[in-house]
Amino acid sequence: MKLGIVGLPNVGKSTLFNALTKAGAEAANYPFATIEPNIGVVNVPDDRLKVLAEISNSEKILYTTIEFFDIAGLVKGASKGEGLGNQFLSNIREVDAIVHVVRCFDDDNIIHVDGSVDPIRDIENINLELIFSDLEQIEKRLSKAEKQAKSDKKLLPEVELLRKLLNILESGKPARSLELNEEEKKLIKNFSLLSYKPIIYVANVSEDDIADDGKNNEYVQKVREFASDQGDEVIVISAEIESEIQSLDDDEKVLFLEELGLDRSGLDKLIQSSYKLLGLISFLTTGPMETRAWTIVRGTKAPQAAGKIHSDIERGFIKADTISFNELANSGSMAAAREKGLIRSEGKDYIMQDGDVVLFKFNV
Repeated sequence: MKLGIVGLPNVGKSTLFNALTKAGAEAANYPFATIEPNIGVVNVPDDRLKVLAEISNSEKILYTTIEFFDIAGLVKGASKGEGLGNQFLSNIREVDAIVHVVRCFDDDNIIHVDGSVDPIRDIENINLELIFSDLEQIEKRLSKAEKQAKSDKKLLPEVELLRKLLNILESGKPARSLELNEEEKKLIKNFSLLSYKPIIYVANVSEDDIADDGKNNEYVQKVREFASDQGDEVIVISAEIESEIQSLDDDEKVLFLEELGLDRSGLDKLIQSSYKLLGLISFLTTGPMETRAWTIVRGTKAPQAAGKIHSDIERGFIKADTISFNELANSGSMAAAREKGLIRSEGKDYIMQDGDVVLFKFNV
């Protein structure tokens, strides 16, 4: 999974990125401190793996990962080349979802590119640049497709979809607000539209506003109202606090979060929301050599899940010996779970569930 962290200059993108990845990306108090996108790989926290590793006496634990892209700050006019312009926009096309960081705190010592803090104006500026960029692409594609469709009628569904997209973008709405049928959903994937990508808004607040999840922060409330109208999610994070959390060991993190009145870090909230947004789940494998998590799309069947491990396992799939994590953890061992009849043999039509612990049987 690839997530692009975007936002106007100086809203806390690089500070958040540093906290999430410990990659040491430059976080400077001036526009365009980030030029090329910084990339950091983050383990997806999953307490289930430690439990399984103890049960199996595993030599190592392998977490599934997320790639975070810290993308240069965007300014008004980027779709026409302002700021870093199209360089920024091309970087966004590579990610699966957008994490849009919005400044929701006042600080006279941190410059705002537009001179004042106004989260809705900031959101709309970036959203419009994405829409303008998509609009230019759709206009070119539609002109070409209309000409080709005169001799190739198979292109008519694409032409129809492009016309719908043109209308929605010209009205100032993102491509993801358009209702599509199944055929159109397949077609639109070929367009790499920026405004079609799913989005999570991260309201970056001061330490004082984190304990109550920004309930008393006027800026956060405005962002929540805006996102609600769009059907998008908002996560409240203090990038500065996340920086402090990531410098602590596990026990210190727990105590620090408790002192702040938090039950989990901003990273945990962001990852959980990203999985939900993209329809992802994890299945687990465990044994003496390793315990590991694997990410798949919700609705994936057993053979295709096996293919995540190795294509040969998918090709020669016979069955999947499966048990839920909770059942295995409560049983204490595979042997005990087997004695209780909790391990199921699932076939090719089995749809994987989050937390399934699986041993695939195959023959090539």
